[in-house]
Amino acid sequence: MDLSALILADSRFPGGGHVHSGGLEEVVSRRLVTSVRDLPGFLSGRLRTAGFLAAVFAAASAHAAARAVPPGHWSRLDAELDARTPSLAQREASRAQGRGTARAGRIAWPSPVLEGLLTETPRPHHPVVLGALAGVAGGSPEDAAMAAAYLSVSGPASAAVRLLGLDPFAVNAVVARLDLRSVCSEAAAVAGDDPAALPSPGSPALDLFAEAHARHHQEEVRLFAS
Repeated sequence: MDLSALILADSRFPGGGHVHSGGLEEVVSRRLVTSVRDLPGFLSGRLRTAGFLAAVFAAASAHAAARAVPPGHWSRLDAELDARTPSLAQREASRAQGRGTARAGRIAWPSPVLEGLLTETPRPHHPVVLGALAGVAGGSPEDAAMAAAYLSVSGPASAAVRLLGLDPFAVNAVVARLDLRSVCSEAAAVAGDDPAALPSPGSPALDLFAEAHARHHQEEVRLFAS
């Protein structure tokens, strides 16, 4: 795995991911996740849906960053991910993380490719800018996919420790047993496809939880923004 992907997946990367729980805070409030025993199902489902979608677009973006793409490609890629994200709350969360990641990435890996992306899409989705940064820094589409897929489960896992006071060693073991490799290989295999032809896995429950969390977040103070 390339160093850039390791840095992008590191919880210390200043992209703002620490304020998002990936839907876990909402399911905890509904007592759908109450212990470590409940985490494998939630995280595996998230990895296979939202995580796979993020991995697909991160891989496609890394592939695009490594070649000369025609004008309008970045906005097409971003629009296709937008179309695959029916929840407004999730779209806003993704763009907030994308903005933070772009800000940090501009300093770490300055590149005309990144500037071109931000000219076309000033508020890119998180997987799009994450993948572009990995590609600019020399990472492969599979590296970018791995960073995106890992972030889709590591954030909620960390949130579970904070929200439920779970044993961090046990939570870490749950993450270690997830099958990230097959998800990332599948995502990287379609990295060169036309943006409109990329996979579109759905996660209606996560969409509904995200919308509910956004409503509750306006009514009461919650620990996470999403």
